Amino acid sequence: MPTETMTAKERWLAVLQRKKPDRLPTDYWATSEVTEMLLRHTKTSTDRELFTSLHIDVPISVSPAYRGPELATDEDVFGCRYRNVNYGTGSYRECVTHPLARYASVAEIEDDYQWPDPDWWDYKELSQQIQGMEEYPVRGGGSEPFLKYKDLRGQEQAFMDLVLNPDMVHYCLDKLFDLAYTDTLRIYEQLPGQVNITYVAEDMGSETDLMLSPEHVRTFLLPRMQRIVDLAHEAGAYVFHHNDGAIRRIIPDLIDLGIDVLNPIQWRCPGMERQGLKADFGSQLVFHGGVDNQQTLAFGTPADVEAEVLENIRILGEGGGYIIAPCHNIQPVSAPETIVALYKTAWEHGWR
Repeated sequence: MPTETMTAKERWLAVLQRKKPDRLPTDYWATSEVTEMLLRHTKTSTDRELFTSLHIDVPISVSPAYRGPELATDEDVFGCRYRNVNYGTGSYRECVTHPLARYASVAEIEDDYQWPDPDWWDYKELSQQIQGMEEYPVRGGGSEPFLKYKDLRGQEQAFMDLVLNPDMVHYCLDKLFDLAYTDTLRIYEQLPGQVNITYVAEDMGSETDLMLSPEHVRTFLLPRMQRIVDLAHEAGAYVFHHNDGAIRRIIPDLIDLGIDVLNPIQWRCPGMERQGLKADFGSQLVFHGGVDNQQTLAFGTPADVEAEVLENIRILGEGGGYIIAPCHNIQPVSAPETIVALYKTAWEHGWR
């Protein structure tokens, strides 16, 4: 087996800068139940020990400490309340109250609702979060406001608002993007030149097509996302864009926006076939993900996973520009042996 000549940070940066890494970097996305299962399976005691044992190049994520008004244990700073929903092998936190659902106009929101204040967060301890972890890439800042808008209004109403209440959508997204912009700026100010990756996301795709029309994406989301993208690039960070599902119709717009990394590459969705994505956009984007967690990792054998990782390396990794990872959070239905096979194959065959 070849010897590593790069740190995880150097490996990520080589791919992002279109240089040759010693091997393709890897990343890890999974539910907490999966991580606990893998810790037992690999006989490791901490997340970082697990990542080291499987040669995973997981970035260090930084975030400020909340110092604002006291919150109920099931409530966030926006007034959304959550509960755990058990799905048999684990649970997710789901929003069950929508604090802006009762309003019919922007004026009513302005009169009655308090938006979070950026000064509710303390950024002084960010440098401590990366202390001793200098060999890993640093991820910080970013935005995903339409996801929060759906919590604030309720998902069905949020989509209806795009047509019925566009002024409310514009007003709320301005508030949410302003908060995200300030948060990102303060992270950069506290860690000048040290943030490598900024997460700019919006879930626009379903299993078959976009959930929002391209016109709505261009009207409500892209101009506001542009502010975060420009801020990230000015700070020397690369823009990591998460966007589930069948989003091919909007990929050229995202490239024009300036995104650097596209995740999660759900290649079984129409239009997201790996060969086509690589041929059409591989010179402009780094691809992240691509190991299917809905079928291959969930129901395949270790040999099935090995074959898919090898395909991804051959197709998405041709000429560079690929970070090996699952195409979303690995779920507890996946056997630990198949997950280990993902990273074992990446380690054995990802050398450049």
